[in-house]
Amino acid sequence: MTPRPNLYLTGLVLWLSWVAIAAAEPRAQIRGELDGALRSQLERAIGEVDAPANSRFEARRRARSAVEAAEALLRSEGYYQSTIEDVVEGDENPIAIIDIQPGQRFRLTEPTILWVDPAPDPETGAAVTAEIGLTPGEPGRAVDVISAEGRVVAGLTRRGYADATTRPRRVVVNHETFTVDPEFHIQAGRLVRLDGVRLETRGPTNPAWVVGLAPWTEGDRYDPEKVAELERRLLETGVYDGVGVALSPQDQIDDDGLRPIVVTLTDRPRRILEAGATFSTAEGSGVDVIWTHYNRFGRADTLRYQARLANINSRIGADLSLPHWRRPGRTLTLSGALVNEDTDAYRRTAITVFADLRQRLGRTSWISYGLGIDAGNYNQTRYDPLTASPIVFDRDVVILTGRSNAYFDRSNDPLDPTRGWRITVSAQPTVVGGEESVAFLRSESQITGYLPLRDSGATVLAGRLRLGTILGGSELSVPSDRLFYSGGGGSVRGFTYQGVGPRLPDNTPRGGLSLFETSLEVRQDIGRGFGAVVFLDAGSVGFQPTPNVANLRYGAGVGVRYKLPFGPIRADLAFPLDKREGDANFQVYVSIGQAF
Repeated sequence: MTPRPNLYLTGLVLWLSWVAIAAAEPRAQIRGELDGALRSQLERAIGEVDAPANSRFEARRRARSAVEAAEALLRSEGYYQSTIEDVVEGDENPIAIIDIQPGQRFRLTEPTILWVDPAPDPETGAAVTAEIGLTPGEPGRAVDVISAEGRVVAGLTRRGYADATTRPRRVVVNHETFTVDPEFHIQAGRLVRLDGVRLETRGPTNPAWVVGLAPWTEGDRYDPEKVAELERRLLETGVYDGVGVALSPQDQIDDDGLRPIVVTLTDRPRRILEAGATFSTAEGSGVDVIWTHYNRFGRADTLRYQARLANINSRIGADLSLPHWRRPGRTLTLSGALVNEDTDAYRRTAITVFADLRQRLGRTSWISYGLGIDAGNYNQTRYDPLTASPIVFDRDVVILTGRSNAYFDRSNDPLDPTRGWRITVSAQPTVVGGEESVAFLRSESQITGYLPLRDSGATVLAGRLRLGTILGGSELSVPSDRLFYSGGGGSVRGFTYQGVGPRLPDNTPRGGLSLFETSLEVRQDIGRGFGAVVFLDAGSVGFQPTPNVANLRYGAGVGVRYKLPFGPIRADLAFPLDKREGDANFQVYVSIGQAF
């Protein structure tokens, strides 16, 4: 039996909530000739109370409290000759009132900086003075004066005076001239020049490797941005749970006046065993087991062994990632695997090895280049355009591939973006040897964009466009795994894996020399932690290098998202809009992260 909600209690809670909102009123009413912005500031400063005053004594107490809050705000905004009167009106229903005459607003004069010995060098002193940001004649607001003092110290720190600090400032309020005269007392300290890097924690990391990551040389001026960059370089390796990078204390200056940067590292567990599973009606299921060894060679490296058993793509292999290889921001990746693919279009058993160098550009963008070799057996059914009949190929080939990729990310989140864009571009010059030789260029690009339809990002319009082309090869000469296919969870949802595009008479996907895909999604947050999606995907595969948009296939559907700290879990239900013979009525996809 389904329990029925208690409508009486629900109504009572709503009524009490409305009463609480309705009962809130200002602590005191404000009277006086005030501009709208100042009145709003005063109302916020005075605040609200839950219920009207129950006596004149209570109303008087509220009025005097409001006077104190209003006076503090007015002085902070440059009104140093304001008059405020507290008033109580009414006997049975007393009301607290404050009558405000703000008076003339005081204005800033030229600020003065007095250096407490030792003073900075003249060039630095002039530079930070120019950045003070106080203009004579502007309102003498306290927050502006305090902020200006902070800018002076920050400017000194950026220019190598890491120990710069403030002494009590002197601000003269002249009631005859209606001016505010700020005078700052700043102690710059000694100019700091950097020594090397000192690694203070015991662990597997090689100290010499950490020293090589420093973006400065001995004797350079201290620069907090360069120190922060060293911290970023260590963090982006992904092998540390915590990274601390800080300037050494003043008592550790060496005889040459140099100070080291002290680094502390908290290592994450050295070995991690992971297991995972995936499922979709289009691509089947799979199980992964991953054994990861961190910092095996003492340079924040990651050695990963992986075994995957799946309906379509099974493999066993290992890869080694060496961050900051010979220069900061560049990662060397070495990988090798034994692969078995069993798709509707082909079967492949091969050994694959590759080496890639990836150079970081900014925080999330990168370019990479490398070389890969595949050697194995391909069993595939192809279409012969001369006889218009299927041909079965069973051949051993060796494939040498140049690998070049670029990724530019200007979105606000790697797994759940709500604004911005991303572009991916790849070009793979390839030479095939074995029973038949051929050379071709395979290139592909994708752009995605994210537009919040509300400022909060609760509703997001997301779009994707993907294009691909192969130059220099034919449908028969290019290995099947290098042809383009479309359909599936990361492609055109609603169709099986490789289910979009022309097929052979036995329903085998043909593959093609060009690709066109596009997607449109509307993502809506629902409650706390949940989201809903509606989407439309389209795609086509062509037999010419130029992408073909004449034979688009369409899929549409809905999905739900459950948001976790590391990203959303998505489940999509998709339907083919132009179903052909052999297509399922719907497809289900479950994975981590948005579809694009």
